[in-house]
Amino acid sequence: MAKTIDVMSLYPKDMNIYGDSGNVLTVTRRLALYGYEPRVTAYNQGDPWPEHIDMVLGGGGQDTGQKKIIDDFFTRADALAALAESGTPMLMICGMYQLFGEYFETVDGTRLDGIGVIPAHTIGRDVRMIGNLVEHSDEFGDVIGYENHSGQTFLRAGVGVRPLGRVDQEGRGNNGEDHTEGARVHNVIGTYMHGSLLPKNPAIADFLIRTAAENRYGEFGTADQTDAQAAELARLDKVAAEARAVAAGRPR
Repeated sequence: MAKTIDVMSLYPKDMNIYGDSGNVLTVTRRLALYGYEPRVTAYNQGDPWPEHIDMVLGGGGQDTGQKKIIDDFFTRADALAALAESGTPMLMICGMYQLFGEYFETVDGTRLDGIGVIPAHTIGRDVRMIGNLVEHSDEFGDVIGYENHSGQTFLRAGVGVRPLGRVDQEGRGNNGEDHTEGARVHNVIGTYMHGSLLPKNPAIADFLIRTAAENRYGEFGTADQTDAQAAELARLDKVAAEARAVAAGRPR
């Protein structure tokens, strides 16, 4: 019998503006191809909290989407922080990346608190950073995605958070100033990379999967994987490599 991995999709109704649900589809497909049984729970405001969570995936959203979820989000802040501190793998894209930080200061100076899982803050600017982006990550190699944000995020030094990667271009990445992009703390990844991110970056998808399996079962194994599943996984990795090459060559 295949081992179950419980995946929570966080606020998919309101935080999925740039196709970030593709990250959920990628994780569930790859889990199945590795021989696991993915069980996905879509958590939206007012829903019961899942009994078991092995992985959390969150996406981006407009200001209206953030306003819809924010009250419920703060009622779940302690639970999300506890999951993060216990090593649960998480991927937070754009708007959810910002909300996982310490605060967001809007263009007009209004301060909106985050839940502080990621030691970082975001300042709203008039200039929007947009386009295909390649960042260099020590852990995952080159990460390729599409950024589209006007908030500039600054990581807090000396508290255990590090960038997901570094960008070569001026005026891109977290804040357009320090050539960083994204954040890594515990097993939480925050990033501005849409695309969806995971179809083009299987190394990150597999990190989330491997970590979830190791946390729950003590190991990541493929004993239940069939030859056909292995072959399909190899095909998807080839398609991802082709998509990466095309995206990397397009500035917008």
